[in-house]
Amino acid sequence: MTYPADANCVFCKIVAGQLPCFKLHEDEATVAFMDINPANPGHALAVTKGHWPTLDVVPAGALGAVTATAQRVARAALKVLKPAGLSLVQANGLGAAQSVPHLHIHIIPRMANDGLLINWQAVPGDMKEIEAVFKRLKAAL
Repeated sequence: MTYPADANCVFCKIVAGQLPCFKLHEDEATVAFMDINPANPGHALAVTKGHWPTLDVVPAGALGAVTATAQRVARAALKVLKPAGLSLVQANGLGAAQSVPHLHIHIIPRMANDGLLINWQAVPGDMKEIEAVFKRLKAAL
């Protein structure tokens, strides 16, 4: 199958075999490989073979495939590394700290007190604000 590609995208270059990687898994629609800037030991990435920068533009089938690949890698990490937990992170756009504009999911084994700051504290919200945003989102669906 032919997928859209971006000649300047580092993940497209990995998918095409133009850049090396520690490849964990490959199927028709996805590739999973080790992150070379790991947040923790075992940090891996699941990427779509096609170049879709963000969640809002990726076809549903490709999104399902990359999610299944992330799950497969997560299961292996849980079995082999036995972390205290596991974070799956999928960022969209610069405001969310997406460093490579190619849809991907981080699979990050978590260790107790590892210092990663991707969690937040649950703070009760303003119900009127929540309802107002709910109505806008519901109308868009």
